[in-house]
Amino acid sequence: MLTEWLNVVDDNDQIMGIDSRQRIHAAGLKHRAVHILLFNDDHSLFLQKRSLSKDINPGLWDSSAAGHVDAGETYEQCAYRELQEELGLIDCPLEFLFKIPAAAVTGKEFIQVYQGVANGPFCLNTDEIETGAWFSYEEMSTRIKNDDMMLTGIIKMIWSRI
Repeated sequence: MLTEWLNVVDDNDQIMGIDSRQRIHAAGLKHRAVHILLFNDDHSLFLQKRSLSKDINPGLWDSSAAGHVDAGETYEQCAYRELQEELGLIDCPLEFLFKIPAAAVTGKEFIQVYQGVANGPFCLNTDEIETGAWFSYEEMSTRIKNDDMMLTGIIKMIWSRI
């Protein structure tokens, strides 16, 4: 497996240095990530079910695409890279929604959330994604209200803000 190099950031999301994903997670250092919500023309949300081989939240439903911001990369560059890597999407305009501060609940990640419109079909990266599905606003809201244990904590947090 290739080493993933990420920016280590301070409490104000200012870059302090670079380290490996493994060391950053082991030491609980602050770093950066993005989450992307893709809605279709019917306003349903596409979620991915994380691969069982993932080390964090395996087999749980998560945002449409997500990932760490690599060292030397902006949040926005990362969002477009993750869309291409995870879903095979190119040229899908994204809109910045909001930023979530780094905390224990986010895994010490500052998270920028983006949204876009795409109807699929998608070319899922099977190394990272088991499957994907569309969820209506009502279904998502019910799942969040019922604290569905098959959803990641981050997608619950993001949905509660929109």
